[in-house]
Amino acid sequence: MNHDHEALLALFDREMREHARPDGPGVRVERTGDVVRQVGTADDWNGVVWSAPDLDPARADAVIAAQVAHYAALGHGEFEWKLYAHDRPADLAHRLLAAGFEAEEPETLLVAPVADLSTAVELPDGVRLRTVSDAEDVELMARAHERAFGSDWSRLRHQVLARLAENPDGFVGVLAMVGDEPVSSARMELYPGTGFAGLWGGGTVEAWRGKGVYRALVAFRARIAAERGYRYLQVDASDMSSPILRRLGFVALSTTTPYVYRSH
Repeated sequence: MNHDHEALLALFDREMREHARPDGPGVRVERTGDVVRQVGTADDWNGVVWSAPDLDPARADAVIAAQVAHYAALGHGEFEWKLYAHDRPADLAHRLLAAGFEAEEPETLLVAPVADLSTAVELPDGVRLRTVSDAEDVELMARAHERAFGSDWSRLRHQVLARLAENPDGFVGVLAMVGDEPVSSARMELYPGTGFAGLWGGGTVEAWRGKGVYRALVAFRARIAAERGYRYLQVDASDMSSPILRRLGFVALSTTTPYVYRSH
């Protein structure tokens, strides 16, 4: 990793993890010794976002056990430890597994300076983009997501509705429409004071894949981020979207793997 990438990763770790802000209404960020974690209701994202770079093997197991106990005391049956490849100690992943966590699919942490990205939105014929403004639009987002990914959107629905209602300036939802049908949806989370905005979603229904819809959604959100003065876009990218984003100018800084604890 070159010096610029190292500096950018250090900035990301500091702004987005160590000094994390709540990612929606009604959630709080707690700082305790060796970790920073987010706590909300069962429908919110709950989990550890940062652990101290000097966390050593002697302390790690006790720190993991303390997080399990904390979320259990709140009555949460599930929470996530968001582990990055550069986190310490080097065997933290193994320690999480030994403590009963389950690893999900790893993703690549990609970041790009907004100024380096194209904001020209080029769409295939018949597709138009528009922003999300109300609960009906959120249902269209849910339909597009469930058709594209085949996964349930109920928890995300709760989170998106809460942001629209209580913090609309911190959230941008985008729909790609063909007539009255949503063929893709995407979100951008804005993190005031950090310089970063995060891109999420962007799954496209099968018939419209490979036609530039995802690329257009990135450009559309990059334009909004630029207008609002954000310096960097960040994506936790799947293997499907990572090659597209790299071609657009994003660079890989690390990988991140969700380790999920479910109480049985």
